[in-house]
Amino acid sequence: MTRDHEPEVLRYTAFSADPGGGNPAGVVLDAAGLDEERMLTVAAEVGYSESAFLTERTGEGAYTIRYFSPKAEVPFCGHATVATAIALAERDGPGPLEFATAAGRVPVTVVREGGTLRATLTSVVPHVTEIGAADLAEALAALDWPAADLDPALPPRIAYAGARHLVLAAATRERLAGLAYDFARLEALMRRLDLTTLQLVWREGPVVFHVRDPFPVGGVVEDPATGAAAAAFGAYVRELGLVPEAAVLTLHQGTDMGRPGTLTVELRAGEDRVRVSGTGTRIG
Repeated sequence: MTRDHEPEVLRYTAFSADPGGGNPAGVVLDAAGLDEERMLTVAAEVGYSESAFLTERTGEGAYTIRYFSPKAEVPFCGHATVATAIALAERDGPGPLEFATAAGRVPVTVVREGGTLRATLTSVVPHVTEIGAADLAEALAALDWPAADLDPALPPRIAYAGARHLVLAAATRERLAGLAYDFARLEALMRRLDLTTLQLVWREGPVVFHVRDPFPVGGVVEDPATGAAAAAFGAYVRELGLVPEAAVLTLHQGTDMGRPGTLTVELRAGEDRVRVSGTGTRIG
């Protein structure tokens, strides 16, 4: 695919039925002729935190998918997966899909609820690890967060469900709202630890959380709604026994950016994988 044959780039938002809410993503449903350089260029031109590219159809409802931020390829992106699934459902009708990602295979189901489409992705097998004291201190310094502002009931961890995220819990909503960090310093730490975002959280209730996700490695200050981090967070709360074995969590994200969205995280008893669902709609 050359400059004479530009790819059609759709624009969808995920985790909100309002085009002005949630997290926007570029979606290219036919990227078979695009190489890595061109996909990165398209993602940079679109300017969203990520864009998704379907590079191959491998079967009925099955596709190979790649994700690019304006600066680099990422192994998995939840909101762009939801956006792509909803774009396919609008074209082909709701139903089951499967995406082959760099992190593994991700099943997605799209259903219609009234006049709204809702997509549910099932993560790859997640895991949770501790973070070293020096790395934690550096993260807090980059954020300009005193250690005393952390919630001791939700200890720092690195969680993975397709991409790595550092989970840090604020003791107050005010602490979460006050996000003004050293972009270069945090980016350097995240690159060294292979982190995609920081999952900054505040617990409103037993299964209700407010979250924010700095994303300097992607070239943007903050991600408005982060499905991969939501899946990783589901693994985190289960691993630490912070919620029942079977639970449905509600994550509110994007409010502080003026793009409110809602992510639903489902944990099922006896299952390692985490389900993340949300609505979505085309922009423009």
